[in-house]
Amino acid sequence: MPKPPLTLYLAAPRGFCAGVDRAIKIVELALEKWGAPVYVRHEIVHNKFVVDDLKEKGAIFVEELEDCPDDRPVIFSAHGVPKSVPAAASAREMVYVDATCPLVSKVHIEAQRHADNGLQMIMIGHAGHPETVGTMGQLPDGEVLLVETVEDVAGVQVRDPEQLAFVTQTTLSVDDTADIVDALNARFPAIVGPHKEDICYATTNRQEAVKAMAPLADAMLVVGAPNSSNSQRLVEVGRKAGCDYSQLVMRGKDIDWRALDGIKSIGITAGASAPEVLINEVIDAFKTRYDVTVEQVETAVENVEFKVPRVLREPVA
Repeated sequence: MPKPPLTLYLAAPRGFCAGVDRAIKIVELALEKWGAPVYVRHEIVHNKFVVDDLKEKGAIFVEELEDCPDDRPVIFSAHGVPKSVPAAASAREMVYVDATCPLVSKVHIEAQRHADNGLQMIMIGHAGHPETVGTMGQLPDGEVLLVETVEDVAGVQVRDPEQLAFVTQTTLSVDDTADIVDALNARFPAIVGPHKEDICYATTNRQEAVKAMAPLADAMLVVGAPNSSNSQRLVEVGRKAGCDYSQLVMRGKDIDWRALDGIKSIGITAGASAPEVLINEVIDAFKTRYDVTVEQVETAVENVEFKVPRVLREPVA
């Protein structure tokens, strides 16, 4: 039986971003420098495959600093941590390396600068997401108010409507955030926004590629993890861009073939913490069932690279 033809649209850019690359490299270099085990507070990035690979190399993942011994290095995840965490590590005289994405660190610095100028902060983000917890934890309790939706803006209670600024979680949908920003500006005309868009270049680029690809495809799959905010946003962006069947898959084995019965084209992308090996696994799964023609949908070229911390570029003393 000949395989049915299928056009596979492959989004570019997709997968790993510079912040994720850097975070994984930090764990690997820490293991090279200090040997195993190295402790990592929270998943270094939201991808089980990546985390399991680092576990095999000697990384131990924990949720809290209290779960780490004093005498082994600890790494803070790419999502960032509240100020209390490095303070506690310093108090215990621990060796620690901060793998916070530099674009998340930029938001932290912005929040502190506004607070120093006497402004109360509003953060657009998802409650409980590590990045939101980390950013809100840069300032004392009550100094950062969280809004998740346009409706939240109407109910938020501020200290002084003339003394406000806002920041955003970097992994949100550009379109969704625009609506919330509009609502903030409408209710608080004096609110101060970021100098530069807080949603990171990689999130924006991946969403733009999905918008270009979605109208071409009968269905779309996003390779990523359920707890990956930027991956979940790609699924939503795909649906809004006209691809009704837009789903998240972690691996090739997770594809729902019955739901895809009869398709002539498929769009494939991946969240910023999904490695290329998993994208290839999904593509190979389609090649076993279809006569696949791959067409790349490229909307941007990325050449960003972030340096690892100096402590990992220096030899052991």
